[in-house]
Amino acid sequence: MGSIESEQLAAQALCRDLVARTAYFTDQQNHEAFAGLFTEDAQLARPGGAWLNGRAEILASYRAKPADRITRHVVSNTVFSDTQAGSAQAVSYVLLWSTTADAAPEAFGRKANARQVLGEFHDSFVKTEQGWRIAKREAVFIMYRD
Repeated sequence: MGSIESEQLAAQALCRDLVARTAYFTDQQNHEAFAGLFTEDAQLARPGGAWLNGRAEILASYRAKPADRITRHVVSNTVFSDTQAGSAQAVSYVLLWSTTADAAPEAFGRKANARQVLGEFHDSFVKTEQGWRIAKREAVFIMYRD
């Protein structure tokens, strides 16, 4: 395996980790850590929402989410379409389950809301002085189940 190919695989692994961390930090409601995975001037579009411009807008938007909402994002099938020395592009599948904290825990946990959503993250990554970060994310819903 050549040096360039090894560097591309390493970059893809780091970017794949970023995708997983965004899901984890969102589910943990650690909005500061979530926003820190984006570049200072990043753009993010949530499904059905306007583009958020910059880390500060991203952070404010996620802080405004209902605190009693419990989510779990299951992320898979991250496929890279382009990986260069300092940038990469990928699409990941996302399954989103949610409920609220007032739902009573049962033997198998809290009952999820009736709707389950399957979507995608369309991510553009860049290598910064702090490491790889997300420069642009468009999150889209593809299908749902009531």
